[in-house]
Amino acid sequence: MRPELRLRHMGMYVWDITRMAAFYQDVLGFVVTDTGFVRGHDVVFLSRDAHSHHQLVMESGRPPGRGSGYGLQQISFQVDALGDLRAMRSLVEQRQDVERMQAVDHGNSWSLYFWDPEDNRIEVYLDTPWHVDQPYLEPLDLDQSDEAIHAATAAHVQGKPGLKPMSQWQQDMARQIEQVRSAGQ
Repeated sequence: MRPELRLRHMGMYVWDITRMAAFYQDVLGFVVTDTGFVRGHDVVFLSRDAHSHHQLVMESGRPPGRGSGYGLQQISFQVDALGDLRAMRSLVEQRQDVERMQAVDHGNSWSLYFWDPEDNRIEVYLDTPWHVDQPYLEPLDLDQSDEAIHAATAAHVQGKPGLKPMSQWQQDMARQIEQVRSAGQ
């Protein structure tokens, strides 16, 4: 059975991450929520929603060329429970046209990544009760119980930069977004 999926964010590869982040902040009113380095690339996370760590993620390393297929980094869908991630894993495992799948603990979310038949990355995720600075990646064992996954994440986020309850992070983001909106009026 397929869980309810909500489209939550998109990722794009960019050539000039500083210029692109500034454009999305200045023109569209996004707020930078995190920056970092992953897979050999710079990343910037941006949001206009205090309940979403990011609605847009930019990653350097876009290949030369223009047109379709050159900018998409990922498309992400949110689910409600770890059981939903397991259900998606089961559905994907049954397919012959999906070759790669990875479960990741981001500290602030639990994610299942897989690539569609044309090699576009898809993420299905749910939020954890915590926020930590991103990017952050740990392996996720979806064969563990919900309780074991919660305990493992709680243990390994301790002492990580930016650690706070997700509700506190959302309140802080709401204030920051309101400041940006007020400044733009």
